[in-house]
Amino acid sequence: MTGRQGPALSRRSLIGAGLGISAAGLTAAGTGQALAAGSAGTRPSSGPARGHAFLAAAMDAYPDHGRIRLTQSYTDQSGLFSTAFTYDNALAILAHLAARTPAGLTRAKSLGDALLYAQEHDPAHDDGRLRQAYNTGPYTFYDGSLQPDGFVRADGTANVGTQFGFTGTAVGDMAWAGIALSALARRTGTRRFLTGAVRIGEWIERTGRTDEPLGGYKFGVDGANQKLPFTSTEHNTDLVCLFGRLALLTGDRVWRERQARAEAFVKRMWEPSGGFFSTGTNDGVTVNRSPIPEDTQTWTHLALDSRRHSRSLDWAAAELAVLDHSGRTNSTVPAGQSYEGVTFSSASLLANEGAPIADGQPRPDRNGVWFEGTAHLALALRDRGARGDEARARRLLASIEQAQDLLGGAQTVGGRELPERAGVVAASSPLDTGFGFGYYPYRHTGATAWFLMAAARFNPLQA
Repeated sequence: MTGRQGPALSRRSLIGAGLGISAAGLTAAGTGQALAAGSAGTRPSSGPARGHAFLAAAMDAYPDHGRIRLTQSYTDQSGLFSTAFTYDNALAILAHLAARTPAGLTRAKSLGDALLYAQEHDPAHDDGRLRQAYNTGPYTFYDGSLQPDGFVRADGTANVGTQFGFTGTAVGDMAWAGIALSALARRTGTRRFLTGAVRIGEWIERTGRTDEPLGGYKFGVDGANQKLPFTSTEHNTDLVCLFGRLALLTGDRVWRERQARAEAFVKRMWEPSGGFFSTGTNDGVTVNRSPIPEDTQTWTHLALDSRRHSRSLDWAAAELAVLDHSGRTNSTVPAGQSYEGVTFSSASLLANEGAPIADGQPRPDRNGVWFEGTAHLALALRDRGARGDEARARRLLASIEQAQDLLGGAQTVGGRELPERAGVVAASSPLDTGFGFGYYPYRHTGATAWFLMAAARFNPLQA
């Protein structure tokens, strides 16, 4: 992420957009009261078990709309209907694999096959790309128009998320899909998953490679197939893993050259005096030094495993630390509760608390906890294993588990009740990322998947 992307450019944009939800309404949605009973009448006891129950419910929300399906990214209350982001579904695959159970493997393979279907049945392209997001079930849009299909449209094409403009293709989203497919290939030995991952890698090479001074791989394309000028530290970090994984699985040395190219860009973004990684570049020449996002600090450790650069975890833990409670300005946390963790970026800490995050949206809480990033950090600290890291990681995981227990009650997926206390909300309170979009207290596939991987000590970026 290298700047303020519009809705068609960022996998995370438009969360809750256009809903006109007030802060008071969000408080009611996040009180944790009137929690829905599990649809199967069960109550998994452990936090990870309940997280997996949420992923299952979000995947099975539209049983009448086809065997090939994806996992809905956010609960219905977010206003994104049945949107299934490619990134979130890649994470769901990895979280299912982290469980190391037959049921988890079955779900991971099913989602992997859905991504392959999207590759092979794009309505406009036959080049291995995946779109930012798809629809996975029917709904009526805000303008009254009906979206009647499941993930597979009546004509057999994949149901791209055109209603929200989620039609572009970002290198980072593609990389995560390739990481998930290559993980399936390694776990199962199934050729089709490796073939899909290689197609993704080749698309990135053709579309993203740049000879600009800072090098690396650029952002991707928008919905009109126009190349975007940004180059992202996060995306290139993802490619260090994907290209390294493809080198191992295919034996083709060309992937090592590509991996080295991505890694060189990431290391050019290192700020040794501050001990953090910058966000990327907007023009291929000048480093964009602000805002500084959390994921470029944690994912770099998970992908590079570099002791020289692992100070980035300390920077994130110190400089992006937040504590959210009901006394905070614009907090939607119920009285008597508090949550610790990290926020999205350095800009989140400076958000204008007197203005809405976007039109029709609530005002931000500068101390809103970004639970996905908090899980990144917990996993990275566990992976590093320095003195005090495990204790700090356990505190962060405890905060996430409390959020799963108490925030986002009475939310639904596909109109169906969720299992009780299942699924982690994206943020403890409305949070301004500083990149043109926000996060809100809606249960989220991505945040839940990262929590599950952190709890299982499963590093998805290890080639």
